[in-house]
Amino acid sequence: MPRPQKKRYVCREPDIRDFGPENPRGQISLSVDEYESIRLIDLENYTQEECAEQMCVSRTTVQGVYDAARKKIADALVNGKCLQIGGGDYVICEYYRSECGRGCRGFCHRVQNANHRKTEVRMKIAVTYEDGNIFQHFGHTEHFKVYEIEENTVVKESMLDANGSGHGALAGLLANNGVDTLICGGIGGGAQMALSEAGIRLYGGVQGNADDAVQSYLLGTLGYDPEARCNHHDHGHGEGHACGEHGCHSK
Repeated sequence: MPRPQKKRYVCREPDIRDFGPENPRGQISLSVDEYESIRLIDLENYTQEECAEQMCVSRTTVQGVYDAARKKIADALVNGKCLQIGGGDYVICEYYRSECGRGCRGFCHRVQNANHRKTEVRMKIAVTYEDGNIFQHFGHTEHFKVYEIEENTVVKESMLDANGSGHGALAGLLANNGVDTLICGGIGGGAQMALSEAGIRLYGGVQGNADDAVQSYLLGTLGYDPEARCNHHDHGHGEGHACGEHGCHSK
């Protein structure tokens, strides 16, 4: 069964949707997510990797979306066709016209500096936590370490108990505690969907020290796997279990 397409986050829908010559020779449809890739890469000077992070998809996905968008624009310009923007599988960033927890450098961020790189962001990052390290099975974590961020700096740390919550309930627990970003190891597809529906940004497939991972995230150097999966939710694990031994980080 094919994997469902992951929704792409966009900062806002375009104000103007129709472009074309006086006597058009056809029509081209550009989806909103294709438009967003053009805006981020060609106008805001994002790299494809930064664009992928912003839109919450893989870099290969962004490359395909961006290439398709450029080809459509070229077709419209060269062959005198109308270009209409609309449709696509996308989600409008929930922080539009407010304080952006995604670190947007585009329309929806209310504070940005001259170099478009460092933003004044307030957010909460949760990390699956055990003995100082990132616990490697999201659904079985007993604790989250929560980091409150202001101006790209950790200003407060606290612990959040999972209280035996199951995979789906954990997304609600995090959302109810104001978390907008999660760093973890292995995680199942159902939990990923629940996090997406709760508006929580996911960085899966991460290992090592929790504090170091958060600092790497703030520096923009966090190594993560956007396709991280954990496929062993239906059987128990001993205390020494490590998700990585069961292929949780495989794509």
